[in-house]
Amino acid sequence: MEKRNAALPLPPSSSLRSRSSGFHAPSRTFHSLRPSLPLPPAERRLNVAAYAFSLLPSPLPANPALVDASTGDTVRFPELLSQIRSLAAALRSRAGISRGHCVFFLAPTSLDIPPLYLALLSIGAVVSGADPASTPREIAHLLSLSKPRVAFATSATASKLPAGLDTIILDSSRFRSFLDGDGGEAVEEVEQSDVAFVQFSSGTTGMMKAAALSHRNMIAIAAAFHSLRNPVAERSGGRPEATLLPAPLFHSMGFAFLLKGLALGETTVLIGVGVGVKEIVQAAERYRVTSLTVATPVVVEMARWPEPLELVALEYVTCGGAPLPEAAAVRFMKRFPRVELRQSCGSTEAGAISTMIDQEECRRLRSVGRLAQNVEAMIVDTTTGERLSVGQTGELWLRSPFIMLGYVGNEEANDATFDSNGWLKTGDLCYFDEDGFLFIVDRLKEMIKYKAYQVPPAELEHLLQLLPGIADAAVLPYPDEEAGQIPMAFVVLQPGTNLSEEEIMDFIAKQVIAYKKIRKVVFIDSIPKTPYGKILRAELRNHLVFSSMSKL
Repeated sequence: MEKRNAALPLPPSSSLRSRSSGFHAPSRTFHSLRPSLPLPPAERRLNVAAYAFSLLPSPLPANPALVDASTGDTVRFPELLSQIRSLAAALRSRAGISRGHCVFFLAPTSLDIPPLYLALLSIGAVVSGADPASTPREIAHLLSLSKPRVAFATSATASKLPAGLDTIILDSSRFRSFLDGDGGEAVEEVEQSDVAFVQFSSGTTGMMKAAALSHRNMIAIAAAFHSLRNPVAERSGGRPEATLLPAPLFHSMGFAFLLKGLALGETTVLIGVGVGVKEIVQAAERYRVTSLTVATPVVVEMARWPEPLELVALEYVTCGGAPLPEAAAVRFMKRFPRVELRQSCGSTEAGAISTMIDQEECRRLRSVGRLAQNVEAMIVDTTTGERLSVGQTGELWLRSPFIMLGYVGNEEANDATFDSNGWLKTGDLCYFDEDGFLFIVDRLKEMIKYKAYQVPPAELEHLLQLLPGIADAAVLPYPDEEAGQIPMAFVVLQPGTNLSEEEIMDFIAKQVIAYKKIRKVVFIDSIPKTPYGKILRAELRNHLVFSSMSKL
């Protein structure tokens, strides 16, 4: 695969950049306001597991590295390092896995997954994971993209894998024996440009693709987290941070924050995928976590939670995966005034895009923060290709050390996603304000085309959330002979509410220009969403009411 971001060009002179927005007028590019991130030389042979451990003090931290929230079992840093070395040796000698081999995972979160991931990465193997709830048909498609040599599964998930694929069962005596040996140091020479992960994403085209992420991508993420650590707390001997991580480890967000805990010597509390908010809150209280890393729906539910919530140790919540309604953010901040609500933006393809790092930044509601370290961006007019300035809306293009190598075996998608200078086209309509905060307006492919105008559904969805009596909402295009498409709202009402279609349409009409008005409303019981809070618009398009209306 062509290594599209192996060597990024030097950024333009910082003397010509705006100190408030990061905008460089001569090149019409935006640059991070964070301190530049030091990275190891690109030519140095180094795997991400070795790099993360190199950031830890000697002797290794005494606090647990990993905790299983469901059992209370722990793994300390010395034990984790020993497990990684034992597994690396066994994977090479007994499972025949070596540098460049892809290994597929179909297993729920457990204490076995982190050392196994890190052992595979240390010998140069490629890790690729999928949701254990996937169907055999979906899994077969993912396997056709990643082409793994070996799979790891549990006795409960293995039946979904094809019979011809060599599979190692995690809850078996064979795998447990892999942990018993004396591993020593890894011997494979891994290049930072080698593929570390193959993760699955629909990208900007909607078709599932396999994104290849390098060791250097992961090293940059670890370095970014390490650069934001609190050295004062370290010197004062304060209690190490503990992060509760409901995000699945097969997801880019899950592994990134697992890497954070490792690189900073913190405790990462793992909790099973799909658990409810009640279980998340109970685990946060039980283990006195200082931070939560969650998808947007968890924040929304925490803000509405009817029972008292203590969470006395909680300092900040990082949320992402989908836009957070402003009304929900306000409710959360009123309920937890001491807790920083850090909205962030990232993707499988682009890695870290933007972050919030303090209370002042967290007050910028609807923003997803400022550009992460070493990230440069452009806002591009989708019609003319012109590079835009502060306050102007266009497609967000990015270059950074976090950006994927490309899609495996899909040059057509790569050509559509990258330009000739290595800029990644995100498919997001965005703008930067005068202080360098990034605001996402909507996805390009989800824009409603009303006559000659573009209508962003996310803007209307945000406004609908502000109307008392509406619990949730989604806006989709509805076919119209005269206009082409008109905005139509699917609305979930709160219990005991009797809002009418006319009241909802009038509320929106008073706040938007005429072409953005909602012209149809359908009441439904719930909005289908992914576990990360993204609206499943395809399911709504197939909704019975929508289908019947489309035939009129």
